[in-house]
Amino acid sequence: MKKEYIRAPIVCVLGHVDHGKTTLLDAIRKTSVAAREAGGITQSIGASVVALPAQAGTKGGPITFIDTPGHAAFSKMRSQGAKVADIAVLVVDASGGVKPQTLEALQIIREAQIPFIVCVTKMDLPSASLEAVQGQLEKEGVSFEGRGGDVPLVSVSAKKGIGVNELLETIILVSEVKGVEGSPEANLEAVVIETSQSKGGPLVSVIVRCGTLKVGEEVFCEDKTTKVK
Repeated sequence: MKKEYIRAPIVCVLGHVDHGKTTLLDAIRKTSVAAREAGGITQSIGASVVALPAQAGTKGGPITFIDTPGHAAFSKMRSQGAKVADIAVLVVDASGGVKPQTLEALQIIREAQIPFIVCVTKMDLPSASLEAVQGQLEKEGVSFEGRGGDVPLVSVSAKKGIGVNELLETIILVSEVKGVEGSPEANLEAVVIETSQSKGGPLVSVIVRCGTLKVGEEVFCEDKTTKVK
């Protein structure tokens, strides 16, 4: 019997433009991606890996995040990100509430049939209302934990670092319940999330779901074959 391994859960971050998706990831990664983006809007699907230290209530471990654009023009990219993910995080601004891309993201999550967590951001603002966001999402059919459903809700203030660890812990717990697995000894299964061109040739960003990707190996994508450099 082949041994199975728990791998890092792949988490897609979705939500309306300006609701704080990238700022939240900045707080998690301790980077400043938001400040470098054109027009303050994520223009591509980016992936990053963070590690949650083991602590009381969770064993910790790595998490792979996929950041998706919030602008209406990037609907297909958001959909692709959700198809790759094991878990989605639906980000909603506590002061702005549910918006058009929030509903679109919710539909994408449902079509992908993956579990999700609602992350209510900007809780430090005077106009923040967790209850209002809950009520709006419940009208859209979202059933929260403690209110007759199974969807976790985490409130955060990314700028103040409040609730970020709780979100990471919730992601790990959901991945444990889901049973995310992938063996490094299995045949390679990877998903292309970004491509670009450099002086040295084409560059491809992939997320490995199973197997191990090594330099010099031949890889196949549809009708294309190439070697990993």
